[in-house]
Parts: sequence; structure tokens; C-alpha cells
Amino acid sequence: MDATFKPQTAKDVEVAVKWAAAEDQPLEIVGQASKRSLGRPVQTAHVLNLSKLSGIDSYEPAELVLTVKAGTPIAEIEKLVDENGQELSFEPMDYGPLLNVDAGQGTVGGVLAANLSGPRRLKAGAARDHILGMEAVSGRGEIFNSGGKVVKNVTGYDLPRALCGAFGTLAVATTVTLKVNPKPETSATFVLSGLDAARGISALCKAMGSSAEVSGAAHLPAGIDGDISRTLLRLEGFETSVDYRFKTLEDLLKSYGPVTRIEEQDSRKLWQTVRDVRPFAGVDNPVWRISVAPTVGPKLVELLEKELKINAFFDWSGGLIWLMCLDGLVNDQHIRAAVDAVGGGHATLVRAVPSIRSSVAVFQPQPAPLAALSKRLKEQFDPKGVLNPGRLVMGV
Repeated sequence: MDATFKPQTAKDVEVAVKWAAAEDQPLEIVGQASKRSLGRPVQTAHVLNLSKLSGIDSYEPAELVLTVKAGTPIAEIEKLVDENGQELSFEPMDYGPLLNVDAGQGTVGGVLAANLSGPRRLKAGAARDHILGMEAVSGRGEIFNSGGKVVKNVTGYDLPRALCGAFGTLAVATTVTLKVNPKPETSATFVLSGLDAARGISALCKAMGSSAEVSGAAHLPAGIDGDISRTLLRLEGFETSVDYRFKTLEDLLKSYGPVTRIEEQDSRKLWQTVRDVRPFAGVDNPVWRISVAPTVGPKLVELLEKELKINAFFDWSGGLIWLMCLDGLVNDQHIRAAVDAVGGGHATLVRAVPSIRSSVAVFQPQPAPLAALSKRLKEQFDPKGVLNPGRLVMGV
């Protein structure tokens, strides 16, 4: 009989995983299931649902440290730290709009499992760069702890970082400790309009190499959230500093054309649109997330536009490309060939129907030595293969 386990403690998780390992019964690991359609479909009869493993264990605003249960909604965490004038600086994206599920349903465990981040990653890093410690249960059914609860403690960083981005295939996180940071006093967006992709990315890269301390750099071609292209640079901090750095960018980028400014409230909404890939929400067309060197992003899109009907926009100063296939096909061979042609990178199929995600490589295939290392890591943490089997790679 199919079973759904809803543990409320780490011990409950340990018991469930031990049973699964003893009985060779694989488990699908979910929180609120908002990212269930990321990666390959998991073929299991049983579900380990962490939604009841929720709550704040401790929060020390003065120490910039927060410890929470893995099933805690990320929206609840963001509200708590915001009320204390703080933030999660890695700006985790919400996959809800893109995957056509309700927005705001993700959990902190899911954020770490997918190693999520938003436009601020180019300045602040991803989720794994903000984790201080973790309690988790391995596929052997063993509870382990790694890291600590103070910002200065770097011992044990490596193990939690290894689990970030593993999509629940190595261990089940039960409690995590994160560092938080003071929230900027204000923000504004510097906008150049009407540039093509190559010139827009050129402006972004030039700004990133300046002293302006940019915390977001995106290029939205015409037809993506507007009839005219927009090249966006976000500035955050004290108001006087934002004004000074805005002027710095005006002087630096004056050859790229006239500048407009978007103030804090509208700026916040705009970057949320970029973060959550809202221009591609509300439809079912396949969507790819492509990571390449920033300067070759426009060339990659240009190559693909010669063969495919696509929409695309750029984040991370051109290093992250969100691409939607308008013909309804995943076009994986064309896309990965184009990535190779511009010097290599990573192409991940983010949105597609389950039958397609079962038949193509959703994640960028690893070189043989790295694939062998990943396999050994999986064997150490989950020798019976009971945690999210097949989520990353078929048969693993």
C-alpha cells in the first residue's frame, strides 16, 4: 500500500528512512511540493512529506543567525527577518509562477535542496553560501549534524554545501541554520532602453567591473515584460550612497544612451519579476535555465534564434539565460550543441511535461570523472538508493 509519512521531528524522519532502507522502498522527499516538477520524475510508491516539520527553533537578530526546521515556509522566514530589518541576501527565487503552482509555497528545505538564489547571486552568492549548519538524516537512516550556529564558525561548511543542490538525493535536511544580513535602506534601478542584447550585456559587464556595487544586472529584450528592451542595474544601500553610485553609472555608461530611474517600490516589483521568471509564467512551453560566460550569452541566443523560435532574457550580467521554446518542443540537442559552441556551460530543463523529463537529460550531463565522484557520494550517503531515486540522473 502506498504510504505518506508526515514526520514532526528528526527522530520521525530517522524512523521512516530506516524503514525505507530496510524494506528497499524508495521515498519521494517533498515539503510543500512546489518544486515537485523540477528535475526528473521520481518513481516511488511512498512519500516523505516534511510540511509538519516546521517552525523557528531560534532567531538571534543581533548575531545574524536563524535556525529553523526544514519544512518551514520560506515566506514565513522572509516575513520574520523583514520585520527585524533583515533579509536572506541570496534572494531565493519562487518557482511557483514558472511551474504553474501557487506562489509563496516553497520551504527552506526545498530552497536548499535546489540551491536557489535570485538576481543578487552575483553579489551575495547562492543558498549554499549562507548556510552555517545543518541537521539531516542520511539514506542509511542516520541523523548527523554539520556546521554550527555562529557566523564565524567555518568548520563543517563543506558537508551542508554538498547537500545544497542535491535535490534530496543524499540526505533529508531536518533543521538548518542560516546567516541573515541587514536589509538595505533603499534601492533603485538604473535603466538603459532600446539596446540590443550584445550592447546591453556589454553595458552590464562594464557596470559590474566598476565601483558602483551593483546587486542586480539583467537585460530584458523587447517583448519580454515590455515593448522596448530594458537593460537593468540595481543599486541598494543607504540613500546617499545609492544616489552617488547612480551618478557613477550615468558617467560610466553615457555612451549607451539616455537613462531612466525606477524608485524603490517599483524597483522591488521589477526585480521580483526577473527573479521568478514571470514573463514565462502562465503557459506550458518548455523552459530552460542556461549558465554560460556572461559575454557569450548574446551569441548563444543568436545561434539558437537561427534554428528555433524562442524567447529569452538575461540575468546575472548575462551569465544566466532563461529561454522558452515557443514551438512546444524541448530542443535539447540544439540547445546543448549551442552551449558547447560558445565555450561550454550548463543547460537545465526547468519546465516540461513528465514524459519529456523522463526521456531527456534534464540536468547538464556530467563529465565522466565528475559523474563517478557523484556516484561515490551517493553510495556513501544513500547506498540503498531510497531518497528521491532518479531525480537527477536516470537510475541513480
